[in-house]
Amino acid sequence: MYSSLSTTSPQPGRSSDANEYTSLLPKPTDDNPVPDFLSQNDNDNDNHNDRNAILAEFLLLLKSSIPVILAYTLQNSLQTVSVLIVGRISPEHLATSAFSLMFAMITAWMIALGGTTALDTLASSSFTGSDKKNLGILLQRGFFVLGLFYVPVAVLWVFSEKIFLLLGQDESLARDSARFLTALVPGGLGYVYFELMKKFLQAQGIMRPGTYVLLLTSPLNALLTYTFAHKLNLDLLAAPLALSISYWLSFALLTLYAAFVAGSECWAGWSPEALSNLRTFSRLALLGVIHVGTEWWAFEIVALAAGRLGTIPLAAQSVIMTADQVLNTIPFGVGVATSARVGNLLGSRNAAGAKRAANVAAWLSMLLGLAVLVLLLASRAHFGLLFNSDTRVVGLTAEVLPFVALFQIADGLNGSCGGALRGMGRQHVGAVVNVVSYYCGALPLGVYLAFHGWGLKGLWVGQCVALYLVGAIEWAVVSASEWEGEVRRAFGRMEGGKQLEGDEGEGRG
Repeated sequence: MYSSLSTTSPQPGRSSDANEYTSLLPKPTDDNPVPDFLSQNDNDNDNHNDRNAILAEFLLLLKSSIPVILAYTLQNSLQTVSVLIVGRISPEHLATSAFSLMFAMITAWMIALGGTTALDTLASSSFTGSDKKNLGILLQRGFFVLGLFYVPVAVLWVFSEKIFLLLGQDESLARDSARFLTALVPGGLGYVYFELMKKFLQAQGIMRPGTYVLLLTSPLNALLTYTFAHKLNLDLLAAPLALSISYWLSFALLTLYAAFVAGSECWAGWSPEALSNLRTFSRLALLGVIHVGTEWWAFEIVALAAGRLGTIPLAAQSVIMTADQVLNTIPFGVGVATSARVGNLLGSRNAAGAKRAANVAAWLSMLLGLAVLVLLLASRAHFGLLFNSDTRVVGLTAEVLPFVALFQIADGLNGSCGGALRGMGRQHVGAVVNVVSYYCGALPLGVYLAFHGWGLKGLWVGQCVALYLVGAIEWAVVSASEWEGEVRRAFGRMEGGKQLEGDEGEGRG
């Protein structure tokens, strides 16, 4: 399913039948040349506009995105189930577990989901453009760099009680949240390493294992949380302990999958080379954290602003944000598939194919966003009932939902174009665009509208403005890129970043 859609001769030692383990693209060799539609240049307009090639790209990206979306949905369910089980013990435990996991999301999870985008950039192009064993070195480099990134987060969690008190939180909430986060410290690193293993496999076009693993560990996490909370009387600490076990088990199972099922061809054992050329990886990882973090922090600011509007707006905002966390897995999944695909094509020196993939991904994400928009609008009168029976909350949710629905198209465009930029190694573009769009425009606008008659709707108008700005600017940057230059930069990164600085300013349309 993840092999090239054109007809190619099989690689030596491989079956000619494509399956879920087949790479997105075969590595070019003398006996296995790059297929015709992968070797065209940007001047070949007839090929670029060919409907069959565009349709094939659309279907490939859709099929690649679905298992990624399912995996991230299941991943979110681990935390949701933990909060629900522990939260039933008492309202205080519900508030503490939800608050603690929110704090974990905007600290450690940013490293997991943002920092690992460095592997999106480097590993996908290395898989098709150089020795496949380099992926194993990149994975080891990721373990080292992101492990270092995680150290200050772990320290922050251990001493978080004082920080929460400085932020004006209730003493009991600050104390219990610090206990929760301290117990979650081992699990946070497991979460980061699980994401790295997923990226390692996704760069090879192997998209499904994350879903398989989470189908096992999700129910196990629920069972562990229930057992720890109600049988072993571990109370609040049941959730972080169960999550820690589940994250490390997920990482272990994914590692076993790579070793014994598919993915081992890119591993040549532990190598000291992983500790060299750290600058490029660290730079891309840090920019990825900033790219993801600026958007997440903006949403947390909106949540804080909603709390100042009153109890009902805060409840409605909680309903919307809970739903949006699930819906966000769609553009995020498309973005992951896009970054792998674009990186693979750049590594194959197929500039025209990479350009086509980036633009087709944008249309795919907007179509999926449109489908979500229709679903939300059709159900908006009753949507709030899924979370709360208060008629005031349900009514306000229905009022705000059209803006949330409109937001989905732009969110999709942001996800796919952000994925294309990651495949190109241009995380800095997304980071800068996010900072300017959210913090210099949308958030001030949203807060102003919220407290000048618009209420919660004003906050979401600001979010819509931000995402449409981000999506439009990123797509413009992707469309105007000089793709032959992106191929050169991809190979520069594979050679240890030697050409990266020299090429950095070229082709930035």
